[in-house]
Amino acid sequence: MSWWKQSVVYQIYPRSFKDTDGDGIGDLRGVTEQLDYLARLGPDVLWLCPVYASPNVDNGYDISDYRAIMPEFGTMDDFRALLAGVHERGMRLIMDLVVNHTSDQHEWFRQARSARDNPHREFYIWRPPAADGGPPNNWGSHFGGSAWTLDEGTGEYYLHLFAPEQPDLNWAHPPVRQAVYDMMRFWVDLGIDGFRMDTINMLSKHPDLPDVALTSTPYPIAEEHFLNGPHLHEYLREMKREVLSHYDLLTVGETPGVDPVQATEFTHPDRGTLSMIFQFDHMRLDTDRTHWAPRWTSTPWTLADLRALLGRWQRELHGRGWNSLYLSNHDVPRMVSRFGNDGPYRAESAKLLATLLFTLQGTPYIYQGDELGMTNVHFASIGDYRDVDALNFYREARFDRQLDEAEVMAMIWRKSRDNARTPFPWNASANGGFTTGVPWMPLNPNYPQINAEEAQRDPASVYAYYQQLIRMRRAHAALVDGRYDALLDDHPSLYVYTRTLGKTQVLTVLNFSTQTCAWPSDLALRPGAQQLIGNYGPEPALDLRPYEARVYLQPSAAS
Repeated sequence: MSWWKQSVVYQIYPRSFKDTDGDGIGDLRGVTEQLDYLARLGPDVLWLCPVYASPNVDNGYDISDYRAIMPEFGTMDDFRALLAGVHERGMRLIMDLVVNHTSDQHEWFRQARSARDNPHREFYIWRPPAADGGPPNNWGSHFGGSAWTLDEGTGEYYLHLFAPEQPDLNWAHPPVRQAVYDMMRFWVDLGIDGFRMDTINMLSKHPDLPDVALTSTPYPIAEEHFLNGPHLHEYLREMKREVLSHYDLLTVGETPGVDPVQATEFTHPDRGTLSMIFQFDHMRLDTDRTHWAPRWTSTPWTLADLRALLGRWQRELHGRGWNSLYLSNHDVPRMVSRFGNDGPYRAESAKLLATLLFTLQGTPYIYQGDELGMTNVHFASIGDYRDVDALNFYREARFDRQLDEAEVMAMIWRKSRDNARTPFPWNASANGGFTTGVPWMPLNPNYPQINAEEAQRDPASVYAYYQQLIRMRRAHAALVDGRYDALLDDHPSLYVYTRTLGKTQVLTVLNFSTQTCAWPSDLALRPGAQQLIGNYGPEPALDLRPYEARVYLQPSAAS
């Protein structure tokens, strides 16, 4: 079996993890310093968000040199020390691969914009102005406004699906692909164990770059013209042939807009190109897709919808692909605030959501701080926010669309990426022990109560529960390979399912409610069933308490 199927991944956002030099910015030495903390938690793999050289317009996702470390984070020697420390503790390290775009400060783009006949011009996507002198088409940027910026020096527009400082690479140009593969070999030969591939299904654009039709907004996101494009799998097969097939790696692709059938093409055990993908169906569960800024909306979601979405992916990828299991990361709000209850049932719901992730089929991902039950943050002033996406949205909503300040801030409180990026609270001291200087971004004010030191002291903490879940998953093969079957599909509050492998079955019962729920009369435990874990502890109870999670091991019907 592939090692990554049995693994648990912990995602590190280095800027916010641990600062060791007092500049207020987390660094590589900070990660190395806390490797024992991570080893005690128990993940097998660490995923390091970008630490490459970058002007930091998009917090490191605008890379100016793929083979250099950002000075704020340290040096290449610091990286090598981190990698050695990870491997010494029996863990592995994967890094972000950001190759849909570069920084506009990358040497390739500096050359490309220097003259139309420069050899690097074709590394990027250029078009002349439209007849009226405006952008070549009506595509919008994910961060607001047009996806095109005019380069005054050469008189042409370049494409950027994200910020203007993030020009898209032209993957139709073979030298681009070879340069990327060469860079990938550089990092794998250093000893890393895989890649998380940023926006990997955006590489192949429609060659004609057509307008988005029938749009009500001036700059719509043109997903139908750049997601899963005509040559995407050709590029990925080439990447596998040139690089990936020569190493034993974990590869996970960020692939918005992919359904289970398409996911099978990426992850099929025989013909797929990647280990797994991040799908986004459940990330859009609480989003109003008709809104002018859908990712900033928050609509009520139902357990029935969540159960249906997750169940579909469980059933349709079983034996034909592999799931990645996540409810949070650096790009979305804190999961306990979004899908749980960050008030009176913060710890209980944080444990319940973790139970969900660890009992489905796929590789579970922990985002830093979720093991503490960290919550969204409500900064009173937009001046405390750092995310380029949040700042652009604030300007557009307040000044272009004249929305009320309170309404705009409420949307940012719920959906800002900065919710996940506040510095990690190590203890209750000043700045949570994150830095001795001024943190690059304020900490969540609740850090005196929610911090790593306190969590490690408390045997009933969210952190301790994650440790138990990791041990449980390692101990029971049914949680890795078992078939998923949903029960009680019509229940308004309970999410119940089994994982069955041979003569063994694991039953998971989750109460997604603030109310006590009676144990269903048609849900009977089999003779010999034993409880493996529960977020209210071992004490017996007939009814299911608010946000209660229980997992049982029992014989299967076939035994």
